[in-house]
Amino acid sequence: MAYVISDDCISCGACAAECPVNAISEGDGKFVIDPDTCTECGSCASVCPVGAPKPED
Repeated sequence: MAYVISDDCISCGACAAECPVNAISEGDGKFVIDPDTCTECGSCASVCPVGAPKPED
């Protein structure tokens, strides 16, 4: 399952800078992850200061 970014996102951009496949981009009020590009590596979750990226349910 691809990762998704919850509403806890503070739009700091740390996750986008860490994504090895450039699956994360700035959305409307929070960053978003392209599920077709995400490789489920968890790099985004490991650098997020608020724990916003999570595996999709």
